[in-house]
Amino acid sequence: MFLSLRRYGLIPAMLTPMNAKFEVDYEQLEEYVKWLLSFRIGGIAVNVDTGEGPLLSTSEKLRILEVVKEYAKGRTPIIAGLQARSTLDAIRVARDFKRVGADALLVFPHSAFIGRPNVDIIYHYHREIERNVKIPLIIFQLQPALGGVEFDAETLLKLVELKSVIAIKEASFDAKKFVDTVRILRRAPRKITILTGNDNFIYESLILGAEGGLLGFGTIAIDRQVEMFEHVAKGDYERAKEIWEELLPLVDIIFAEPVRNYRARLKVALMMMGILKTAYVRPPLLDISKEEKERLRKTLVEVGLL
Repeated sequence: MFLSLRRYGLIPAMLTPMNAKFEVDYEQLEEYVKWLLSFRIGGIAVNVDTGEGPLLSTSEKLRILEVVKEYAKGRTPIIAGLQARSTLDAIRVARDFKRVGADALLVFPHSAFIGRPNVDIIYHYHREIERNVKIPLIIFQLQPALGGVEFDAETLLKLVELKSVIAIKEASFDAKKFVDTVRILRRAPRKITILTGNDNFIYESLILGAEGGLLGFGTIAIDRQVEMFEHVAKGDYERAKEIWEELLPLVDIIFAEPVRNYRARLKVALMMMGILKTAYVRPPLLDISKEEKERLRKTLVEVGLL
């Protein structure tokens, strides 16, 4: 069950290419996965929020996982997003993901976690997955704007008691909450890896305590982000900061309000770059406007990606 994540590795949260009927385009997916694997990444996250995971059927998720596993060939860890209707469903799906080839699971917050006190329900959900499926788990602190829940100190320390929990994806998009979470976890009896999911302050979160990143923005400008992570690992913060500041205009437009449109913006950007052939997102998600596409194109030129 042990999995060691590469320190200061970038784990792209991959997109899910779709055709005009809003079906998963597996042919396009294969080419996209091969492109992702051409970089020095620390893993690939599939069926997560960036990949429209909550909008995919279980059979689609399994097939996507199979495709990624086939091309990864053990070269990099595959982390599957686990969204479920209930605890029993989570156990069933987790077993299927492990069978197909997931190396770890990113456990999405359940709507039942909303409202306090909530430590017991959050802990029991993760504990039951651990008891029934021997696979490493990444807990997920996600901003409420994307349907997530933020954990208090008691909840974080309870979750760290679970031996299968190897990491946290911290995606509150709130610098103070991030720092508070790092401080709590540094006091915990058992160390877990802190992965930033804060696309709006990736560089800063690496300086403030993150040891890697699992990011939607990690699926674009990958080579530059890998270089930024590697410079942080070497202590060359000045060069890392320069790379980040070069990318900031693109970060700002990809994660502009409404944040939910970031998947469509990423798909449009990658299509403009010739990586994807289409930019369809599955409804109820919608395409972005012509005006926004033009702003996105200008930004890609500005940051040197077109």
